[in-house]
Amino acid sequence: MSAGATPGLAAWASDPRGSRGRRIAEPPSPPRTEHQRDRDRIVHSNAFRRLVYKTQVFINHEGDLFRTRLTHSLEVAQLGRSVARALGLNEDLVEAIALAHDLGHTPFGHAGQDALAECMATHGGFEHNLQSLRVVDRLEARYAAFDGLNLSFETREGILKHCSRRNAERLLAEEPDGPAQRFVHGGSPSLEAQLVNLADELAYSAHDADDGVRSGLITLDDLLEVPLVARHHAAVRTAHPGVDPRRALHETLRRMLSEQIHGLVAHTQAACEAAGSGAPLDAQGVRERPPLVGLPPALRDETLGLKRLLFQRLYRHPQVMERTGIARRVLAELFEAYRAAPHEMGPDYASGSDDPARTVADYVAGMTDRFALREHHRLTGQRLFDL
Repeated sequence: MSAGATPGLAAWASDPRGSRGRRIAEPPSPPRTEHQRDRDRIVHSNAFRRLVYKTQVFINHEGDLFRTRLTHSLEVAQLGRSVARALGLNEDLVEAIALAHDLGHTPFGHAGQDALAECMATHGGFEHNLQSLRVVDRLEARYAAFDGLNLSFETREGILKHCSRRNAERLLAEEPDGPAQRFVHGGSPSLEAQLVNLADELAYSAHDADDGVRSGLITLDDLLEVPLVARHHAAVRTAHPGVDPRRALHETLRRMLSEQIHGLVAHTQAACEAAGSGAPLDAQGVRERPPLVGLPPALRDETLGLKRLLFQRLYRHPQVMERTGIARRVLAELFEAYRAAPHEMGPDYASGSDDPARTVADYVAGMTDRFALREHHRLTGQRLFDL
């Protein structure tokens, strides 16, 4: 820990007392740090509450136990905070980024995102990470003094996980010191942002595997083709020979995540120490280096093996693809219906926009699965899913 740093934080962590601040200056709110304040604003936002009815893989009405965008975000936050504590990083910043990283996701998961991207192809495009930033910067309407949530730079930087060069240049023109800098000038985000990126991938691989087996679309035997899963499943069977298959899967995935977390901590700690071998590594030095958060190479390759299997067997399963096609149709038809008749949107969206296509995209992206289906039925008379 460097001199003057917040107690408990490593020298390379994002110190809340050194935050770059907010786009609109506000007095501090003791006893909370700036990043605790961000987290609280995110949790109380409309966009956060809507995540409970937004698809992860399985459309919300298909089962009560499948993950949603909300439960996924909570799992990412839990995993991220555990690793952050082990590495001496800013846990509150990790939690804020994790809880906000999917706020801009459309209904119906990636199918909805792809549909809106096609609809907006000639109107500036659509990227869900950029939409998440747009939600916290502009679309939330809770405060009298500003639009959005007016979050700190560090949280906004973590939310903007990916960004096309075109959109990054546009953002940079609007906000030269903003979170799009690295997509134009190079560099890395904070370690906390890097950690949430990886925690997101680890969380969804584990819980999509669980939900995939629960749904019956993939089997445990499918998962056992992945060496990472097979190794831990064999250990579970040895330690608990009579355990039932469902518990064996849970125990296998729990052990798999534990190995990934321990590997992530050890690998990242070593990378940070090596990066600071010449001069002490601080939070600014992190931004000037390639990403430092990662898994050991062998474990990374095994983890990629699980992601490949899920892509081939689950995300491209005929049943999932059929639902995906219907979901894309719902959002595309909603987009066209609102473009033709803006008054069909709520009064906050229907009036006077200088960018009507973007206004429609904002409205549609903010919908939950079930509201999108109800609106589609109201506007078209078609019922494409049974609710």
